[in-house]
Amino acid sequence: MGNIFQIPCDGAFFNRCLDCFLGEAAYISNLQDNLDALDTELGKLIAAKNDVMTEVGNAERRQMRTLERVQEWVSTVDSVKTGADELITNGSQEIDKLCVGGYCSKNCWSSYKFGKQVAKKLRDVKTLIAEGVFEAVATEVVPERAPEPVADKRPIEPTILGLQSQLEQVWRCLVEESVGIIGLYGMGGVGKTTLLTHINNKFLESPTNFDCVIWVVVSKDLRLEKIQEDIGKKIGLFDGSWKNKSVEEKAVDILRRLGEKRFVLLLDDIWERVDLTEVGVPLPSPQNTTSKVVFTTRFIDVCGSMESHRKFKVACLSEEDAWELFREKVGQETLESDHEIVELAQTVAKECDGLPLALITIGRAMAYRKKAEQWRRAIEALRRSASEFSGLGKEVYPLLKFSYDSLQNDTVRSCFLYCCLYPEDYGILKWDLIDCWFGEGFFGESDRSGAENQGYDILDTLVRACLLEEVEDDKVKMHDVIRDMAIWITCEIEKEKRNFLVRAGAGLKEAPDVKRWENVRRLSLMQNQIETLSEVPTCPHLLTLFLNFNKVEMIADGFFQFMPSLKVLKMSDCGNLILELPFGMSKLGSLELLDISHTHIKELPEELKLLVNLKCLNLRWTVWLNKIPRQLISNSSRLRVLRMFAIGWFNFHEASEESVLFGGGEVLVQELLGLKYLEVLELTLGSYQALQILLSSNKLKSCIRSLQLRLVRDTPSIIDATAFADLNHLNELYIFKGIELEELKIDYTEIVRKRREPFVFRSLHRVIIGECHKLKDVTFLVFAPNLKSLRLFDCGAMEEIISVGKIAETPEMMGHISPFENLQSLDLDDLPHLKSIFWKPLPFTHLKKMAVLMCDQLRKPPLDSNSAKERKFVIRGYTGWWNRLQWEAEATQIAFRSCFQPYS
Repeated sequence: MGNIFQIPCDGAFFNRCLDCFLGEAAYISNLQDNLDALDTELGKLIAAKNDVMTEVGNAERRQMRTLERVQEWVSTVDSVKTGADELITNGSQEIDKLCVGGYCSKNCWSSYKFGKQVAKKLRDVKTLIAEGVFEAVATEVVPERAPEPVADKRPIEPTILGLQSQLEQVWRCLVEESVGIIGLYGMGGVGKTTLLTHINNKFLESPTNFDCVIWVVVSKDLRLEKIQEDIGKKIGLFDGSWKNKSVEEKAVDILRRLGEKRFVLLLDDIWERVDLTEVGVPLPSPQNTTSKVVFTTRFIDVCGSMESHRKFKVACLSEEDAWELFREKVGQETLESDHEIVELAQTVAKECDGLPLALITIGRAMAYRKKAEQWRRAIEALRRSASEFSGLGKEVYPLLKFSYDSLQNDTVRSCFLYCCLYPEDYGILKWDLIDCWFGEGFFGESDRSGAENQGYDILDTLVRACLLEEVEDDKVKMHDVIRDMAIWITCEIEKEKRNFLVRAGAGLKEAPDVKRWENVRRLSLMQNQIETLSEVPTCPHLLTLFLNFNKVEMIADGFFQFMPSLKVLKMSDCGNLILELPFGMSKLGSLELLDISHTHIKELPEELKLLVNLKCLNLRWTVWLNKIPRQLISNSSRLRVLRMFAIGWFNFHEASEESVLFGGGEVLVQELLGLKYLEVLELTLGSYQALQILLSSNKLKSCIRSLQLRLVRDTPSIIDATAFADLNHLNELYIFKGIELEELKIDYTEIVRKRREPFVFRSLHRVIIGECHKLKDVTFLVFAPNLKSLRLFDCGAMEEIISVGKIAETPEMMGHISPFENLQSLDLDDLPHLKSIFWKPLPFTHLKKMAVLMCDQLRKPPLDSNSAKERKFVIRGYTGWWNRLQWEAEATQIAFRSCFQPYS
């Protein structure tokens, strides 16, 4: 028989086994009670957690830091709750498996495992509750303050693409350079506040050594108390008692608190100087840059008054960046809704001229216009009357108008609005604009010299206020949106007072109905394609009329007879179409400025003698004019400005005896001597005798601004250029047809004796000399330090521009002469014997263009490695000439190779 297996067993071992069996069985028998208890205790835990989170929220609002222990407890509660919820959800299925009154299960192993999990979870919940963290939260949710953020984040749209580079530039200046005060200036709506906001928020993203960044909006109504309150709130000073302190007391508190910090103060929208010392702000300096001040303003003057160490102009966007911004605001869905819309949208974007505020406003307005015809109507509206376009008259123009309102007086405001008479993107000659202002009477009874000084001051004011842009030394222009705003002011805001009708550059082929002119004070039809003015308007209030840059073939006789108040009449630049003035000009009894420059008019009518109030007469470049009746000039006794530069180019010497131009200008100069009030004179003379008469009159010499000599008759071989030294305001000098002229002599000894300094032609900016076949050099130009443009042509004997031999005669001058320091344009044409421009290389710091044509003997350019270091100018010439040039070094030739543009 087989063996029987036996296990020895004592009582203790049996009891332990029984306890274990009964304990394990309890996970099944107590399952229902444990699930109920888990549900109850879980509710208590969640309530405890909510109490804790309430305390945490209160603490954070008091800028208290939450202890890590509390944070861990909250995380554990969330984890336990997730597991408990799952057990409670699945509990009903396990209860259904129980049998034998709940003491057994149809699947003992499954019920056992589940019951054990429930029991453990119940213990975990009770443990978390028992820890009692929620009872201590009020004392353990940190008694110490959390560090405040360096800056308060401000809401902002994503960085405009074109501002990103400026943001980076200013940021480098802030964190790297020894700069204390930084000014950001630019026209309204250009993005100054946007840029400053991005700077503010960047302090939250990029670690720096600064303790706090303070944002203050200053605005037009400057109040030091408001600035102090904003600073006080940021640095923990502001409370009920501090608010009642005086400005001086607050300044002491701010100074003490900020003196302990490395701070950045951001001042937005400054309109005048803010006295930081009076506010209590410690002044940063290049030597003490532990703190910084950055401000925005519309006026470059404010950058000066705030003593900024660096200033940045926030400019309009480039065409590419402007299109990206506009496209973003319109939306791709709209742009793709019609195949024509993209091209039309680009046209609309260009109307905004890179101004972000206008791009955003118009882009949003066009976002849901998905038909090409809607876009065409929008373009028409923008060009006809931009103020009618959605958003511009309500959002954009009022913001820009703040700059206009801030101008110091009505004279400056009137001068500003006058600029909108010119077309979009038009470069307005400064002197021409001042002539118009003078003719309108904006300067009261002041003389032309006083008006000129006042006019240039006003132009500087408008440029510094970012209401005009300086495009060249002698020109300004209006930004398109600023111009639209100015027209809006004249038509909507001050329509009863200003009465402007502006259709400049509108593509008109016919003039507007003359009935619309009746109540107008200023009318501009400039730069259109109008050919006839056949109707006779009645304009009792009209002060200014711009008809220039049209294709006028016919003006009806009597056209001007019902314009009794007209002061300014511009009919210039009508090409070869205005050949004679209409009958009835004598009716313009109030006329003070008449501009018929750049026309092909052949003679002036006798009736102009009746324009007794005429102050400005502009005949520049009337190249066919050869008949000006005698006594017409002398009868204009109130003339202050007479511009006769380059008149009669083609037939000056064919003038009849009835014309003051007869004899090369001697008669003309005699009449000029009788003009008591003359202050500005531009003149063309055809004889050396007329020049001598001119130079004998101190009165006329003081008036000369531009002088053209067409020396066909009695030309001497030597002209003493020293005589020109007394023409203190001479700006332009043209010399032609000096057939016998060999030398323009300069007597250095005489200059020193009279002047005690050599640079006598300080006002001379532009010189053209041509068809002087015996002239060998123009050495006198070494005494013209501000010369900007020089053209020499058809001078067959010229070998040097500046003669080293003549300068060597005065050795004390050799080491001090560096001509052409301000030259921007050099044009040499048909100088077959020219060998030298100057005997050594020149810096050419400002040169933009050098053109050389038919100067085959010119082999050594006055350039070396130090000339025009940025290489931003253009050299034009034939390839053969360029290849024959002899350079000081091959490296120099290579350096200037990129500047060369060959003639085809």
